[in-house]
Amino acid sequence: MAGGWARDGAVQDQIDASVEDAVELARSRLNIGESLAHCEECDSVIPQARRDAIPGVRLCINCQSELEEQQTQSNSINRRGSKDSQLR
Repeated sequence: MAGGWARDGAVQDQIDASVEDAVELARSRLNIGESLAHCEECDSVIPQARRDAIPGVRLCINCQSELEEQQTQSNSINRRGSKDSQLR
C-alpha cells in the first residue's frame, strides 16, 4: 500500500533500482582481461598466487589497499541526520 501521492509498488521499485545500481557498480569494478606481472602504479612484481586468485589483477596488494582506502574515505556516509547519531 502506497502512502501520499506515491503509487502502489513505488517503494519496491525504488529498492529494486538501488540494488540494480549497486550491482552495476560492483560489476564495473571487476577486473577484465589478463593479469599483469607488475603493478601499474609502483611497478613491483605481483605474486603468481595473487594473479591466479584474481583474474585481471592490475595492482599489487599495497597499491590496491591504498586505492580501497581512498574510495572508502570519499564514500563516507554523512550520519548527521541519522537517528543513531542523535542518540550519542
